[in-house]
Amino acid sequence: MNRRAFLLGVTGFSVFTALQLSSSHNKVDVKAAAYIIKWQRSDTYWRDTLTPAQYAILRTGATEPRYSSPYTKLEADGTYHCAGCQLELFNSAMKYDSHTGWPSFQDYIKGHIETYTDFKNIAPTTAYRCAQCGGHHGHLIMDGPLPTGQRWCNNGQALEFKPA
Repeated sequence: MNRRAFLLGVTGFSVFTALQLSSSHNKVDVKAAAYIIKWQRSDTYWRDTLTPAQYAILRTGATEPRYSSPYTKLEADGTYHCAGCQLELFNSAMKYDSHTGWPSFQDYIKGHIETYTDFKNIAPTTAYRCAQCGGHHGHLIMDGPLPTGQRWCNNGQALEFKPA
């Protein structure tokens, strides 16, 4: 590779990234409610409390394999809680089948989720975490059903379902 090709590649990538960061299409800035008390726990606490799969997802941002969660097709009434701290994140009325292989929700319980920009796949995406314990749950994609148009695509291992 010559210098010119390298510089053109870097410039193209920089322009693409700048456009992605400035685009509001996939950005939803969600903050924790004022009444949420943020947890401060050690890595040892999380390793002792969570399963290895839960730890990988909630603490390091890993993604579970598609269709590996029993919650993907679950249609029961109830609430979905953070597997790390038990904070309610979604209810069954918010859930829908996105046919993507992960539990998906068109809305969330206000104040219980925070969004942040994730660069794991180089291009920035909007990720979200539990507002209380900071555990990573998934990504927000703006291809969901109306009225929100949002798909809160969640790792099932990061959730715990509690029937109504």
